[in-house]
Amino acid sequence: MLDIKLIRENPSLVKENIKKKFQEHKLPLIDEVIKLDEESRKVKQKADDLRAKRNELSEQVRWAYA
Repeated sequence: MLDIKLIRENPSLVKENIKKKFQEHKLPLIDEVIKLDEESRKVKQKADDLRAKRNELSEQVRWAYA
């Protein structure tokens, strides 16, 4: 199994190794993995932002009723 960090940072190296193993049919998968990784990272960042906002609002509510 390949590390996502390796694929993210060195896609050309990964593709070259795939070619050396004569498995060219797997090349499009690298681009798909990179795309899905980017989407996943964006969604995780949005979730983190929303959690931070929720925590901020919870704190405001807590102080409003204290």
